[in-house]
Amino acid sequence: METAYIKTPLGIATIIGDENGISVISVSEEGEISTTIPAVLKEAVNQLNDYFEGKRNDFNFKLNPKGTEFQQKVWKGLLEIPFGKTCSYMDLSKKLGDVKAIRAVASANGKNPLWIVVPCHRVIGTDGSLTGYAGGLWRKKWLLEHENPTTQQSLF
Repeated sequence: METAYIKTPLGIATIIGDENGISVISVSEEGEISTTIPAVLKEAVNQLNDYFEGKRNDFNFKLNPKGTEFQQKVWKGLLEIPFGKTCSYMDLSKKLGDVKAIRAVASANGKNPLWIVVPCHRVIGTDGSLTGYAGGLWRKKWLLEHENPTTQQSLF
């Protein structure tokens, strides 16, 4: 596995991956920025930089997150939330076929290892509130404003 650290408006992003794809993208308050980017991570770094510069609203590099079958299903569902849109945990649970799984869906959402790329920040409370976010609610708010959502309606 290769690792790179890049500066973003929200902190230092850590990107981890190999030829099989990117496994982890996370953010922290501080860290040392990489002076060289491993070849297998360059496309992910370029696309993340484009996103923060407002030049990109989707990602197409290879992903390889590690998680349970259920977590993978939830993360795949997150990928279907369009840029600039939001949905509730309830909406996502319904889309995945089990309204009673809302807590499990929320838990899997919180364990998403691919910050921004798998857009867990686009999931909000049924009442429109910015509920829980592993990266901090201020980052979630920033990301949603960056993407300039035009509606808070259910997508599913």
